[in-house]
Amino acid sequence: MKEIQRLLTETIDDLNAREKRDNRPRLSLSFIRKHPGLFIGMYMAWFATLAVMLHSDTLADSVWLLVALFIPLNGFFFFDVAPRYRYEDIDVLDFRVCYNGEWYNTRPVPHSLIATIMQSARVENQLKTQLQKMVARKGELSFYDIFTLARAEAKR
Repeated sequence: MKEIQRLLTETIDDLNAREKRDNRPRLSLSFIRKHPGLFIGMYMAWFATLAVMLHSDTLADSVWLLVALFIPLNGFFFFDVAPRYRYEDIDVLDFRVCYNGEWYNTRPVPHSLIATIMQSARVENQLKTQLQKMVARKGELSFYDIFTLARAEAKR
């Protein structure tokens, strides 16, 4: 593993640990805080459906199905999952992008990573110069920007 890839992987692992990104569901009420109107509307619609089903001759016997489906489906709204970032997912356009988003394009790298790359004796001066130009041109770099440097380093 080349130096820039190693440093980038360490940074991603550190970020995952600090933000508890482990793909595990955690109980959270953020859905209710972020979308209170939707939450209330969802329950109002459920009670309206329940009322219609109870008053219907043909649907009254299947009310248990409405209740049984509503409880587990609502459980999803009370859990948040922090997806794990991985070096291997950078620049991969598949189903993982739907789950993680393009975090590597939208999330800026810590300035400490740039400083570590610049100070590393194992990184070629040409790559350091390229990194300085990128910082001067863009200001804030994304994980994808550093990934392109790692890819350039791997080709050498």
